[in-house]
Amino acid sequence: MSTHTEVAPEPVRRRSLYRGDPGMWSWVLHRITGVSIFFFLFVHVLDTAMIRVNPDTYTQIIDTYKSPIIGLMEIGLVACVLYHALNGVRIILVDFWSKGPKYQRQMLWTILGIFFVVFAAAAVRLLAILIDHA
Repeated sequence: MSTHTEVAPEPVRRRSLYRGDPGMWSWVLHRITGVSIFFFLFVHVLDTAMIRVNPDTYTQIIDTYKSPIIGLMEIGLVACVLYHALNGVRIILVDFWSKGPKYQRQMLWTILGIFFVVFAAAAVRLLAILIDHA
């Protein structure tokens, strides 16, 4: 005589609500740009502090900043600061405006549009300066 043993059902794997959603990517990009800006400010404070420690070392550091690679990194910094600022305004509106959550997706596309227009103009200007001084 055999008895039937009940087996637990397979657990249902649920996907995250945010997987692939533009809101998730804006959150991720906001964190990445924030960390990037933090590290830039950290390095900036350290290199500026070098003037009190050793002015010759400070001058050498500033001379390395005149390379084209650093110029491209400055353009990346402008992109980080611009996106972080615009998305920060969007986050404030979502948090403190009563209709913010309802319009968060439209605000995201709006800030991305503003970002691309302003960044394109800034990148053209910064690249022109970079090319002129190369």
